[in-house]
Amino acid sequence: MQHKKILIIADIEGSSGCFDYPSASFMGRGWPQACLEMSRDINAIVVALFAAGIQQVYVKDFHRTGYNLLPQHIDPRAILMQGYSKGPVPGIGNPPDATGIFMVGMHAPSGAKGFLPHTLTSRISRLMVNGQLMTEAQLFSASLAPFGMTPLFFSGCPVACRYAAAAITGILCLDIDKFGEKPFDAIFWRKELAFLAVKAIETPKSRVYDPPGPFHAVVTLRDGKKAARTIAGRWKLTQKGADLHLYALTLQELYGMFIRLAYLTPFSQRLLPLGLPLYNLMGRIGRIWAEKQPPLSNKKGR
Repeated sequence: MQHKKILIIADIEGSSGCFDYPSASFMGRGWPQACLEMSRDINAIVVALFAAGIQQVYVKDFHRTGYNLLPQHIDPRAILMQGYSKGPVPGIGNPPDATGIFMVGMHAPSGAKGFLPHTLTSRISRLMVNGQLMTEAQLFSASLAPFGMTPLFFSGCPVACRYAAAAITGILCLDIDKFGEKPFDAIFWRKELAFLAVKAIETPKSRVYDPPGPFHAVVTLRDGKKAARTIAGRWKLTQKGADLHLYALTLQELYGMFIRLAYLTPFSQRLLPLGLPLYNLMGRIGRIWAEKQPPLSNKKGR
């Protein structure tokens, strides 16, 4: 087995309990149930990987506040990483010593159709890099490429899987269709999720994802020309209508630029050493609240 340590990056839109926007929203209606089902999805993979001989599994909670997974529903042998760190890898901080990346519960990129599509933030209506829509799977994989990590497995809605497979050669994908003609059965789907997770480590076909530059990105803002003008002035970017134009030599550099324009101002960037701990504290409080909510017995996957 080539890979002995795996990093799972977990999102909620493509998980088995998220059926609408409030379910993906921090402390929104349906969010506690979505957190519970997301945790069960991740646990199915974790248990299967350990049973297959993986030495260590790291799980990075990468949705909204970074506090969506409920630890009591995940095998304690896994190392759960919640909350956000500034760097060197955005959001993750110092990466673990894994060699393989799993991306579970993902969504389609901004500008695509699919279930709650976005790249980093829904304020971006479309994000094109060198003429192609850019997925979070590419950004995450490229940010971890300098540490020798290979993207092995991806799951999300059918549209998300289509874009991930087209962008990252050899990655194994499993789609989740929660809105098909037949009622969605989370228990059956998790069995397939666990099976393919093991297959991804037994027969890996992908490589480290670090495509060569240069890169030209066109970021189209949902709020239009005025919002684009504000952000362009803030970060000294080129603006044309609702579009912002960014140029970088590496995807790692471009990812940092995306994060700044999506989430930060020059002022808030200076306050990150103080702001991140407060944001993480808010996330922990929200997770405690979610843990106390009664599960909905009418949901699949119980």
